Amino acid sequence: MENRIKQISTLGQAIWLDFISRDILANGHLAELVAEGVTGVTSNPTIFHKAMTQGELYDDDFRALADAGKSVREIYESLAIADIQAAADVLRTVYDATQGRDGFVSLEVSPDLAYDTEGTIAEARRLFAAVNRPNVMIKVPATTDGLPVIETLIGEGINVNVTLIFALEMYEQVIDAYLEGLRRFRSMSQQTGRTLSTVSSVASFFVSRVDTVVDDVIKHRVEHGEPHLEPLAGRAAVANAKLAYALYKEVFEGPRFRDYQLAGARVQRPLWASTSTKNPNYADTMYVDPLIGVNTVNTMPPNTLDATRDHGVTALTIEDGVDAARGLMEELEALKVDMKWVTDGLLTDGVKKFADSFDQLMADLEAKRKALTQTA
Repeated sequence: MENRIKQISTLGQAIWLDFISRDILANGHLAELVAEGVTGVTSNPTIFHKAMTQGELYDDDFRALADAGKSVREIYESLAIADIQAAADVLRTVYDATQGRDGFVSLEVSPDLAYDTEGTIAEARRLFAAVNRPNVMIKVPATTDGLPVIETLIGEGINVNVTLIFALEMYEQVIDAYLEGLRRFRSMSQQTGRTLSTVSSVASFFVSRVDTVVDDVIKHRVEHGEPHLEPLAGRAAVANAKLAYALYKEVFEGPRFRDYQLAGARVQRPLWASTSTKNPNYADTMYVDPLIGVNTVNTMPPNTLDATRDHGVTALTIEDGVDAARGLMEELEALKVDMKWVTDGLLTDGVKKFADSFDQLMADLEAKRKALTQTA
């Protein structure tokens, strides 16, 4: 019998690992996961901070780069690109077997560029060229300033993982940006000789963080005399994601995408991110089991992946309860739980968290450089 990861894959959902480090590349663990059915990897500054500041696997390369006079930022980028290249090489078999549909590794632009359109475009181009693998995706945050970036990069044939999507309204704008990028790409295809099928994108819709904030709001109001709100806890995040998938289907299975599809374009798959369970009272596959759908991705940190491998659901579930999800959102709105306030705050906070992680990484790498230099 197939394992759960492969069963889910058969249903049309790709499972990606939301983690990267040199040890899982060196010891073959990533290759083992790929053999089990994992078909992609995502990274972010927080993940790289954990990987690079623990253990000694990076020390030799770090020391060589420091001795060569590289800045801390250049050292980080060199180490990160090497890991991304190695992961992309492990996943190249998936990329080739799926004819470029899957098998991607994501690398994020610097978080301090989240509100800098031209800066993000320049860095995305540079990173895409530096990694030099067809199965790399450049992560671009879903800020207003990031929307023109998506259009430009897709228009140039650079794969994009649009990250930090929380609101349905922003997701709709992300889809628009992707379609505009495809239009630009198609208009240049005669000159470049590339077909639409050679560019890919995912839209990373963050899940569990929505419940974290909404649950805090509900808890506060219950404690202040509104006990009728308590049954709504732990439901907003999955409902939000189900409505996002409904929007995906409306566009990518409708007339707006048909001409692109006939020309060979790929759908922009919804990717469920932030799928680890933050509340210990909730099930450990709470943000996996109800969100299994065709043409979706779920990127999981190792503990959530292990839980899914052990006891995850293996059935199409994403379209179950869509009307109930819509009703829940209407109920929250009627009860003055402001989802726009929630999602706007989550986006701002998400950008800040990644920027803070990146700043801390730079500080810790500087300290490591000094320590290695003194040791030498």
